[in-house]
Amino acid sequence: MSRPSEPAAPRPALLALSYLAFVSLGLPDATLGVAWPSIREAFSLPQAALGAVLAVAASAYFTSGLFAGRLMRTAGIGTLLALSTGLAAAGVASYAASPAFAFFLAGACVVGFGSGAVDAGLNTYAAHHFGARHMTWLHAAYSTGAAIGPVLMTALLTRGAGWRAGYAVIGGVLAFLAVAFTVMRRQWDAGPGSSPSTDGSPAPADGASPQVTAWATLRRPRVWLQIAIFFLYTGVEVTAGQWSYTVLTEERGLGTAVAGTWVSLYWAGLLAGRIVLGFVVEQVGPVRLLRLGTAGAVLGALLFALPAIPAALGLAVLGFSLAPIFPALMSETPRRVGADAAGHAVGFQVSAATVGIAVIPSTAGLVGEWLGLAAVTPLILGVAVLLAAVHEVLVALADRPTPPRG
Repeated sequence: MSRPSEPAAPRPALLALSYLAFVSLGLPDATLGVAWPSIREAFSLPQAALGAVLAVAASAYFTSGLFAGRLMRTAGIGTLLALSTGLAAAGVASYAASPAFAFFLAGACVVGFGSGAVDAGLNTYAAHHFGARHMTWLHAAYSTGAAIGPVLMTALLTRGAGWRAGYAVIGGVLAFLAVAFTVMRRQWDAGPGSSPSTDGSPAPADGASPQVTAWATLRRPRVWLQIAIFFLYTGVEVTAGQWSYTVLTEERGLGTAVAGTWVSLYWAGLLAGRIVLGFVVEQVGPVRLLRLGTAGAVLGALLFALPAIPAALGLAVLGFSLAPIFPALMSETPRRVGADAAGHAVGFQVSAATVGIAVIPSTAGLVGEWLGLAAVTPLILGVAVLLAAVHEVLVALADRPTPPRG
């Protein structure tokens, strides 16, 4: 399969808004792990209830991702981003106002629906129009939000403001972002590589016209391999991010401030990796970075699993090593599966990622409940090993001729 031509220079306003969007979307994702002990105490919940929150949000995220490709074609990416960000803002705000755990779960569902569409929409647009370097830095922007989120929540908790105040602030940021998307919604559908349709309907923002069907996309073997990798990747990333604080405080006895700082170091590792690797991804090549990243993830997970090793070291190595995986796979999607199938494929990959978010961290919660929190870190290590193995299978198959398009 030939490599698509280099994308045209992106519009500065859309690029800037994309960076802001990725920062904002990272804020709530990494905050739940720090807020969870306080939420659990407020609603008198067991440890495993965190899995229910993640499962509800992931189920909605999954559904949203499945239909994102079709929604982008019918409503236009600009409208999709505006409405979906508004949903995410409303869901996060409902966290702060929830009088009972059932309302908190409902908010998680709303956040999942909104965030799934935003994730698929922005990644599809970026894969076609921004190139590998900006794709990596956009996910660095996400990591910036993910690093700021725990710091914000930790600061509010240590000052007695509580977890509700943290979610109120994040909801306000997302509401501002929704307004910005609304104001600029028409510019997305007139982005580089797109043109108005002859019937007046929204132009495709993914640069892939005509597109194959979702079913034909699923007939391409590489789509399934990338789906598996996204499932495992998010399983490692979210399990480490959400459970490390609880492991550090309740199993290893660290204080709130120290544990919160070390969790932030994990997300900061993701950020640093994506900033640094953004400068070299086009020279080194995404495949080589992916192989180095999966190997480093195994090493970081091993270090974190060993109590004799400072947890900060393992978390930093794990975060830095995971950094190139998500953006590199996303940027390679049009080349690997075909530009005509990329919109659907990205949606499926986002959905698979949310299944990983639901299944693997929830499994970690059950393992922690049954075997103790000390068993969570070996689970993270095992999934990291599987991630590296599946990626090696993908690399081996990538050297084979591409099957005919369905």
